[in-house]
Amino acid sequence: MLLSLRIALKALATHKMRTVLAMLGVFLGTFALTGVLHISLAMERKAVLETEKLGPNLLMAMTGNIRFRRGDIRPDAGNTNLKLPDAVALLRGLPSAVGGVPYLSFPMPIRVGDKKIMCQVVATWPDYPSIRGNTAQFGRFIDQTEEDDKALVCALGPAIATRLFGSAEAALGQSVFIFRARLQVVGVMEEKGSDISGANQDEQVFVPLSTYMRRMSNKNYIHGVYVRLADGADFDASREAAVQILRRRHEIKTEAGQADDFKVLTAKDTMDVKQQALDLVQTLGFISSSLSFGIGGLGILSIMILLVRARRLEIGIRRAVGARRGDIIRQFLIESGLMATVGGAAGTLVSLLVLALVYRIAQFPNVFSPVLIGGALIGSTALGILAGAYPAWQAANVEVLSVLRDE
Repeated sequence: MLLSLRIALKALATHKMRTVLAMLGVFLGTFALTGVLHISLAMERKAVLETEKLGPNLLMAMTGNIRFRRGDIRPDAGNTNLKLPDAVALLRGLPSAVGGVPYLSFPMPIRVGDKKIMCQVVATWPDYPSIRGNTAQFGRFIDQTEEDDKALVCALGPAIATRLFGSAEAALGQSVFIFRARLQVVGVMEEKGSDISGANQDEQVFVPLSTYMRRMSNKNYIHGVYVRLADGADFDASREAAVQILRRRHEIKTEAGQADDFKVLTAKDTMDVKQQALDLVQTLGFISSSLSFGIGGLGILSIMILLVRARRLEIGIRRAVGARRGDIIRQFLIESGLMATVGGAAGTLVSLLVLALVYRIAQFPNVFSPVLIGGALIGSTALGILAGAYPAWQAANVEVLSVLRDE
């Protein structure tokens, strides 16, 4: 076996260009396969983490139609059919609901002195942190007294606080202006990043719902309701119950062909929407990388056929001095397997380095699967052996007398 390995290494070193070309195909195939599958896993993991940021056991009722665009899930802000009593009825009527909050959300400018930036103003109730799993890092969230009194207070997302005051802690107790309303900062929220709905929670400003509806905008509608369901609740049944409650309140007759003027989603629904896109990306990536892998196998096959023809004299001499057909077959299988293994190992290593860079730039979770890495290496070796089977058979069936006479 060691002798065959030494002969294989010497033969591959003698035909350097052909060897490099053969390994290049497997290198590219393994690089693409390892990279695409790992990025798909990282995207799936990121989607799971973003879904968790929505809040535990969350159900969402939103006004109008929902827009799904590039992973961004938003209600129809121009629809004014969802009212505060609808939210109250929903929270009281859902047997599995353990809490919830209505909300209004608009992009608005926020100003401190000469600094003026855009933010997402979220008007909601004091229970918002417990429903969405978001707590204050400094200070506190708005309380029930401030909601009852329509107080001019707010809690800032950490990114907004840093951009306005230089640091999150420095914002505490300061005043900000949203249009003509002067609001006192009572808290700065912890970092959460973007959730699966596409909202960057670190760039939001939270105000009491009553303050926004009566003192800042004079609105009489809401954009949606976040409902926290009990542990173990049936999401499908809860969604259907919420739909029926809102249909009764809005007097929607589905049997008459009337469409719902609202949308009810669960965290699982939002994950399913994103998963459909991820499945498509993963499927297309797997097909393209598999084609690259297959082309690499064809490259080894063609190079090995050329090597057999170029080494007919060597094969004939080895057969003449006692080498068996099995020895010749093993020799060429070792050569093809060695080329594929080295090319596959190089492709996997470079792919992992590129993945580390992509994860860092795209802020993906660091997902590295030993199963995928081992599978890529084993697959590349198996591909090389399979591609070398026919050339090895050709080499083993070379006519010794004919070769020695012709050469």
